[in-house]
Amino acid sequence: MKRILSFLLAACTLLSMTTSAFALEKGDARAVIGADITEGQKAAVYKAFGIERDSVKELSVTNSEEREYLDGLVASSIIGTRSISCVYIEILGEGEGLQVSTSNINWCTKEMYANALVTAGIDNAKLIVTSPIEGISGTAALTGVYKAYEDITGEQLDEVAKLAGTQELVITAELANEIGDYDAVTIVNELKKILAETVDMTDSELEDEIKSIAADNNISVSDGQIKQLVSLCRSLEKLDPSELKAKVESLQDTVKKLAGAQAKVSEIASSVGSFFKSVGNFFSDLFSKIGK
Repeated sequence: MKRILSFLLAACTLLSMTTSAFALEKGDARAVIGADITEGQKAAVYKAFGIERDSVKELSVTNSEEREYLDGLVASSIIGTRSISCVYIEILGEGEGLQVSTSNINWCTKEMYANALVTAGIDNAKLIVTSPIEGISGTAALTGVYKAYEDITGEQLDEVAKLAGTQELVITAELANEIGDYDAVTIVNELKKILAETVDMTDSELEDEIKSIAADNNISVSDGQIKQLVSLCRSLEKLDPSELKAKVESLQDTVKKLAGAQAKVSEIASSVGSFFKSVGNFFSDLFSKIGK
């Protein structure tokens, strides 16, 4: 349930964005293929994309290009030595938001791609992230998205935003492994709402603020995780604080509805459990009386 809610939260963030950073034409598309997959594996990737191989412009992403963005943020073992994950990006119409799906990716979830890509300034696009091999981290895919988007627009995405988006993806992924996807997205989004204030805080004051946010949302975070969030916050502060805050605040009603939906599901589950327990007790009593 938490994974579903966290994806919906991220998706709603994206759908709230109605202005693209560049003038884009609906239907423009690119496929970015990991440089280290075979020709046979490419066929499987295009099948996952649901398109013919020659129907879109194909680009390639290398492991060295991955490392330009991820070295120092992600363990070398996660980045690996080969570029395997692939991505298809298609520009959607104004206001359609960002749609993300993944397959055979085990480290980055679709909600993490979505939330990080909004930070990087990418919206109104369809993303399919896949790998011909199961259990791939998916780190090449984010670099591939940037590369595809810049090729479509002919313009460079803001480097600060790209680095912040990458760092957000990495830190959210690591947090999610420890505290769950929903809580990871929640605490990051809460920080986005107060960036105009955190910029004037010392690291110690910011750590206290993160602890307060975690406590308010019943989230348990370690000292190491708090330091990760401080680092992320310092990167996000370089972007437009008011814009990031607006994206999050536009979701307040949705968040309440999702929280209510989660509570309702728990209530229903509890009621169903009580019902079957009552049925079990009924038959237990019945058979007990028959046996007497």
